Amino acid sequence: MAFTNEQLERYSRHIILSEVGVKGQKKLMNGKVLIIGAGGLGAPCALYLAAAGVGTIGIVDADAVDLSNLQRQVIHTTADIGKAKVLSAKESMEAINPDVTVRAYREFVCAENILDLIADYDFIIDGTDNFPAKFLINDACVLAGKPFSHAGIIRFKGQLMTYVPGQGPCYRCVFGAPPPPEAVPTCKQAGVIGAMGGVIGSLQAMEAVKFLIGKGELLTGFLLTYDALNMEFRKIKLPKNPGCAVCGAHPSISAPVDYEQAGCAWK
Repeated sequence: MAFTNEQLERYSRHIILSEVGVKGQKKLMNGKVLIIGAGGLGAPCALYLAAAGVGTIGIVDADAVDLSNLQRQVIHTTADIGKAKVLSAKESMEAINPDVTVRAYREFVCAENILDLIADYDFIIDGTDNFPAKFLINDACVLAGKPFSHAGIIRFKGQLMTYVPGQGPCYRCVFGAPPPPEAVPTCKQAGVIGAMGGVIGSLQAMEAVKFLIGKGELLTGFLLTYDALNMEFRKIKLPKNPGCAVCGAHPSISAPVDYEQAGCAWK
């Protein structure tokens, strides 16, 4: 793959980095990342991955843009209200970087379709806002051997972790099972500061970039938490659960499972 003069200029700040260079930029341009959720987390993540030149980016979301989204979902504009989020996101990503191929999937992720959705991608971004989706994504990625970044935000707090097959605990190792419906307040009920999505979603993009170029330390085996009010990051070591139902020594889950909606995915 030879770079055009325009590409050399576009990616010049990457190419001069010894950790990236021409070789790393080619890896990004050959990379494939799937973002599940075009909301507060997926929006900044998608913009940065497109700007970075990740060659193929899939984005999955069944919703349309509404006015309340615009406080944090920076990939959409007022003019996009009523438009499918995946189409709004695709337009914004292609406007930033026409090099990128964006695949838009306007559908809900469920046990029936998730393995097909993730099959062609190198890295998965969990940008969803509910526990059932997060456990579904985790289980599918573990079963399919796909690395992914989990994140959650609510109020002034955020968290993220990265799963790489064979290199640490999965989301279910840490959090067990979805809480009962109505046990946890939703983001709509509890609120979320808009910039929180930018902080945590951008960190998810960074994890995807590091994975694709093969440089740096991923958040594998760690949970990174952020308290915006106190401006405090904490990196917590996570143990692998040998009895985990999906990645343990004797797993009981052999296929993705749909769970009842249980609110905002924060724990």
